[in-house]
Amino acid sequence: MNMAGKVGQGHGRRAAWVLVAGTALVAAACGSTSAPSSSSSSAAATPTPSSAATAPSVPSVDVTTFTSDIGATMSQFKAFTQYATKGADSLQVGVILPDTTSSTRYVDFDAPYLTTAFGDAGYTQAQFKIDNAQGNDGTEIADAQADLALGAKVLVMDPLDGTTGDAIQSLVAAHPGVQLISYDRATFQGTSTYYVSFDNEKVGELIGKGEQACIQSWGISTPMIYELDGGVDTDPNAISFASGYNNILWGQEKQGLAAGTTNSGATLLKEDYAAGWNNTTGGTVFQSFYEANKSKVNATVEANDGLANAVITDLKGDGVAAKTIPTTGQDATLQGMENILTNWQCGSVYKPIYLEAQDAVALATILLGGGTPPAALLNGKTTDPANASITEPASLLTATWVNASNMESTVIKDGFISASTLCTAVGASICSAAGIS
Repeated sequence: MNMAGKVGQGHGRRAAWVLVAGTALVAAACGSTSAPSSSSSSAAATPTPSSAATAPSVPSVDVTTFTSDIGATMSQFKAFTQYATKGADSLQVGVILPDTTSSTRYVDFDAPYLTTAFGDAGYTQAQFKIDNAQGNDGTEIADAQADLALGAKVLVMDPLDGTTGDAIQSLVAAHPGVQLISYDRATFQGTSTYYVSFDNEKVGELIGKGEQACIQSWGISTPMIYELDGGVDTDPNAISFASGYNNILWGQEKQGLAAGTTNSGATLLKEDYAAGWNNTTGGTVFQSFYEANKSKVNATVEANDGLANAVITDLKGDGVAAKTIPTTGQDATLQGMENILTNWQCGSVYKPIYLEAQDAVALATILLGGGTPPAALLNGKTTDPANASITEPASLLTATWVNASNMESTVIKDGFISASTLCTAVGASICSAAGIS
């Protein structure tokens, strides 16, 4: 996996990444990642560097600026980073990732991409740190406390859940001048939070449109649809995903629709959810419903690839044939791509994490230097699903629906999925038929 410039492939003890001679390498366990090379509609005032040096111009970036060539994109921040950090040999930006169980992305992609982005933007090893809370809310809060004690002026955190996010926002609020970026998952407590992610409702809309296309192509004449949402009990994003696909499928932009809802000849049998995004739980929830409704279920919607695979496992165990009952997903995992190519899953939402990592580092650097983020970078806002009056400024990236027809030109081209690994799993002939070699 080459992280030095062009991107390469991609939820106890922590994996530490270091950037050596421009290449991300895995170091032995324990420690954090370094590299040498809300309830407010607007964020609080940004901190001003203490030096009297004249600030260089904020790089003119927007959500379309970031590409797979991380070095070329982030190098334009070097002058601003030098001004923002004033050469300090201490922590400036702390990053806290949530776990390795909800998705392996945080180890496989986020940590190395963030490491590369910081290094290419001109940060030294001492000026940033990346931790993984390993699924423990107490650890994530303790990591935030430690970063603040070390003098971090910007925190980037991907909260395990809303409660953890709120606690960290409260910690930041007690440190005037410190800025907070909620990364990938939104939280809505406090007054100085920015949000960097993909547009979650549009991600859900991609899932809904993918389901519609698959229902048609798989010949489901009278769709009787079962929905398995993600962890709506802990994650506001899961609510947004469901609102997106429910808007497409049922014309209702909300999560938690009543059984029997109809639209354009389709019927919603039930909308369930997997507590805490737990795939095993999701499989159990689906199996319980399916056992009592086998004669009815002929299409399903799942919020990510892990839940889709749990449903697929149940369907296979019940003797259902491939290309019979549609499933959907997101995250473009290796398992998801295998299920798509073998006609068990209709498609998945691909969110290039190298874009999200660059976006977060760019925004953190601008805030660190007391700059004003360009309007085209803060291109939207995110809204609390529980209270529409609560919003925060957001930088929202665009995701892509991936199926067999564009897998080669997206996840394979980006190195997010290894073609050799995928083709070994599904067979060379299946890969060849999809134009993957």
